[in-house]
Amino acid sequence: MNIIQELEAAEIERLSEGRELPDFSPGDTIRVNVRVVEGSRERIQAFEGVCIARRNAGVSSSFTVRKISYGEGVERVFPLYSPRIESVELMRRGKVRRAKLYYLRGLTGKRARIVERTSGRGMTGGRTTAKAAAAKPATGQESGAEAPAKKAAAKKPAAKKAAAKGGDKKKA
Repeated sequence: MNIIQELEAAEIERLSEGRELPDFSPGDTIRVNVRVVEGSRERIQAFEGVCIARRNAGVSSSFTVRKISYGEGVERVFPLYSPRIESVELMRRGKVRRAKLYYLRGLTGKRARIVERTSGRGMTGGRTTAKAAAAKPATGQESGAEAPAKKAAAKKPAAKKAAAKGGDKKKA
């Protein structure tokens, strides 16, 4: 490592000492507790919203949180290693396919929803395992013996309906 990276690593360690930051990514709903100074008084203010961006740049790392407050979109950028940040709580994980969710700025209501990511045992990430495929029959496909019988049964009512309407159309 060069000298700048060593200094940054030491500074990050010093700033994050005694503080636990959860592993969160864009799409996650988080609550950031910020220390606010008003004159001589100090209080903690919570800001809860969706993380729409993360910037990983050593000591200058930051993240952007967006929430809707009284019908108006509010975004706030927090430096990750700021001493003003008391804590970061992960409320729920979101399933997104982008690193930056700036498109949420143009969406409102139900369109701005993010699907919750579920992680449980047996999750394969969308791939079907051999055991799962064997246990669950494929939908829309029957075994070889059943398929011709169903096709024949499906054709008969159509032929009867055509005959009832006025005969066969092939005689023209």
